[in-house]
Amino acid sequence: MADVHADSTPGLRGGHKKAERDIQKHQDDLFELHERLYAEHKRSLLVVLQGMDTSGKDGTVTHVVRNFNPQGVLITAFKQPTPEEKRHGFLWRIRKRLPLPGYIGIFNRSHYEDVLIARVHDLAKPGVIERRYSQINEFEKQLARAGTTVVKLCLHISYAQQRKRLMDRLRNPDKHWKFSEHDIDERAFWDEYMSAYGLAVTRCSTQWAPWYVVPANDKVYRNWAVTKILLETLRQVDPQYPRPKLDIPRLMKRLQA
Repeated sequence: MADVHADSTPGLRGGHKKAERDIQKHQDDLFELHERLYAEHKRSLLVVLQGMDTSGKDGTVTHVVRNFNPQGVLITAFKQPTPEEKRHGFLWRIRKRLPLPGYIGIFNRSHYEDVLIARVHDLAKPGVIERRYSQINEFEKQLARAGTTVVKLCLHISYAQQRKRLMDRLRNPDKHWKFSEHDIDERAFWDEYMSAYGLAVTRCSTQWAPWYVVPANDKVYRNWAVTKILLETLRQVDPQYPRPKLDIPRLMKRLQA
């Protein structure tokens, strides 16, 4: 986290115009790759979104879903655990929302809250939080072995940019519904959150479930980077259309009757 500047735009040459052209150009590619994944019906993709308030998680969800067939997308926004969820292990509610074969699952916040907010606000003992890193790594390894590709995106904004976005919400009556005074309270723990995010990214970025820290001060760049990451990931998965054995002449003859 400390090595990534929230204002930077690594990999992008040509500014916003180039980014917007790329995003539009790759929409059909992403849709086809998802169609192949859905038709193949053997593997799945899980996209984990984490970031501070106003980092653009909701905007990224909207941007991602636009590129896929909504019938094959499962979106989950994880909030504060319910009483029932608290009676189980922290991964219990996560397992219930995993994507089925052929689907793309999108987590708006995730199991990482249990090593982020839990660490910042001392919601669990240090030893419990320490064990969770290895539990998360083993959980994600099991997902990979079962055919779920895990992509984790940390949307990284600056302290100053968050202030600007919160101020913009206050200035716009149509955005007041998105404003929570709790977001101001949480700003007092910014350094603690950055430390917790840094630990989570360092301890849980693995070969089978890598973390991508995406500079997110620039929304256009954020969308471009997420598009490129998902495109490269799905190309590596390379799902294939099934090839069922069909008696084409017989079926054509029936249709002509």
